[in-house]
Amino acid sequence: MARNLTQLELLLELEPIAEQNVDRHLSMAKTWHPHDYVPWDEGRNFAAMGGLDWEPGQSRLGEVARAAMITNLLTEDNLPSYHREISENFSQDGAWGTWVGRWTAEENRHGIVIRDYLVVTRAVDPVALERARMAHMTNGYSAMKLVRESGRASAADLADTGFLHSVAYVTFQELATRVSHRNTGKVCDDPVADRMLQRIAADENLHMIFYRNLCGAALDLAPDQALQAISDIVRYFQMPGAGMPDWRRNGVLMAKHGIYDLRQHLEEVVMPVLRKWNVFDRNDFTARGDRIRNELGEFLEKLGQDCVKFEEQRDRALAREARKRELVSAKG
Repeated sequence: MARNLTQLELLLELEPIAEQNVDRHLSMAKTWHPHDYVPWDEGRNFAAMGGLDWEPGQSRLGEVARAAMITNLLTEDNLPSYHREISENFSQDGAWGTWVGRWTAEENRHGIVIRDYLVVTRAVDPVALERARMAHMTNGYSAMKLVRESGRASAADLADTGFLHSVAYVTFQELATRVSHRNTGKVCDDPVADRMLQRIAADENLHMIFYRNLCGAALDLAPDQALQAISDIVRYFQMPGAGMPDWRRNGVLMAKHGIYDLRQHLEEVVMPVLRKWNVFDRNDFTARGDRIRNELGEFLEKLGQDCVKFEEQRDRALAREARKRELVSAKG
């Protein structure tokens, strides 16, 4: 049985790959400024400054767009939790440290610009938004929590695979966030919001590529060990917004209306990444790796079946809502 590499061994072996991908990222990343994406001329004072406080009629976003915007912003707000997890599992030296700092700075722009847009356009209740931010950031988020609670890996195992689990998680998470931001822009019915979220989604895609390349290199270096981390993350994946106020309600709205649902998660996030890594066709796994791959395949098959069940339930719910609207319209 092949020996698991320690976290330090993984970081040392993969540092040249990290350096190459930091250079690649810096050559492709576009410099942009949050203030250029906000319609400042729409802003006005709230009551504390002699103006008017927020009320629902001021928002031009529909219910689905508001739910998605709030969810996306609160997700971005929790950057300190993500920074902590990445910095604990990456080195602070060399290319690793450069990436942690650069990635954190780029991600911070996303929360800045979304909040400025929402407050200036009075798209959401700023008081409720601030209360939700305080609650969500106070609770924090750990991508490893579900893996630890699953009992599939001991504390000793996770101590040596924290890097692998982290890099696998952020690969899928960055791509999922890109999909969510992009689809949110489409339902806002506002070209300013759509342009802003396209810009953010482009960042998320570059971030995903960095992590995907690192995880792919780790899969070549330690196939069984990396596949175990990938399988753990796929099987127990949660979006980083899990646990925020109104998470379930807003998540259901987003799924029902095509912003981010189970089918998109499977077909636009999980499967493209697994195909890129050639997980189901490579021949460098031992018996242990083959067993993990078979388990992963069975999970994905069940996930596909769950997609069908969800879509059937969603279609019935949307049909009921449409009938109710028709009845209300007829009575009116």
